[in-house]
Amino acid sequence: MPTLPVSTASRAPLRVVAIGGGTGLSTLLRGLKRYVAAPSGSSAVSDCADHLCMIRDLTAIVTVTDDGGSSGRLREDLKMLPPGDVRNCMVALSEDELLLSKLFRHRFDSGDLQGHSFGNLFVAALTEITGDFAQAVQMSSQILATRGRIYPATNTNVTLAAQMDDGTLVEGETNITASRRSIVELMLNPPTAEPLPETLDAIAQADLITLGPGSLYTSLITNLLVRGIPEAIAASKATRVYVCNLMTQANESLGLTASQHIEKILCHAGGQKRPLFDYALINTAPISPALLERYAREGQQPIEADLDRVRSLGVEPITGNFVHEGDVLRHDHDRVTERLLELGLAARSAKVPVAATPRQFHSRAK
Repeated sequence: MPTLPVSTASRAPLRVVAIGGGTGLSTLLRGLKRYVAAPSGSSAVSDCADHLCMIRDLTAIVTVTDDGGSSGRLREDLKMLPPGDVRNCMVALSEDELLLSKLFRHRFDSGDLQGHSFGNLFVAALTEITGDFAQAVQMSSQILATRGRIYPATNTNVTLAAQMDDGTLVEGETNITASRRSIVELMLNPPTAEPLPETLDAIAQADLITLGPGSLYTSLITNLLVRGIPEAIAASKATRVYVCNLMTQANESLGLTASQHIEKILCHAGGQKRPLFDYALINTAPISPALLERYAREGQQPIEADLDRVRSLGVEPITGNFVHEGDVLRHDHDRVTERLLELGLAARSAKVPVAATPRQFHSRAK
């Protein structure tokens, strides 16, 4: 397991904000939570496991545009925000060995509740009791003793619409991802949706902000369509890192290089005068032929690391092996987290320039 330099123990812990959705954000949070002290009253055996507590405050900002599956049914029946991505983040930040975490992941396989997860139903019940989705999420997080706070990108009941490459307009996230056309522009309805004040406060106070990994449009760009969020990121003095996906994705990013992912994000972020990212984490390690063949059947391939083009956008690429191979490809959350914290800690040190690479940081920290 990767370990950070011991000398970082003397550095003040970081405030971290992770933005995204889907499995990408929950995967990253599993790595970050290992560096966060357990909540007061938690039954965790030890704080930060075998790591130093290098994160003093961890905030997840999660997209809320899903309209399929259990989340979509609850959204339609109860007129509430979709809880699925938020639930995944709560489970990721909880103590996995606890029964409550397993309970929140449980999915019913028969009867009227078939397809629903207990966690989704629990958040739905709290939403009805409190009358506020964001408050229900906070209460659920307290019950799970999560090592971080979770905020929906907006508390407004928003839906997605996309203009496709043939000029058609497709409405709803499920319909967008099912379309065989490529997305040209993503839109939020209503376009005036605003973030929670707590979200903007977390971004303003952050030392490290991450976006990704996750589906380019439906997990990442959706957050930046909420008024105030891209402006807050652009104005932040934090180290800002884009975590690039491992593979292209049907309908969302087929054929796009790493730099083109960043360009699409910047295009939808309202043309901020200051760049949104300082760094981009890009995998350059090989992937096994068997998995490449499996993904190729869906037209997917590894994202091209066009590093010079990334630099031309004012973003410094950070390359390395960030792959975990299983039944599917995922980011190795330990390696990604280690590199992210190195960048955040380096920027906080007067002895190490913000532009220092992790390799430089290691050599100077010894």
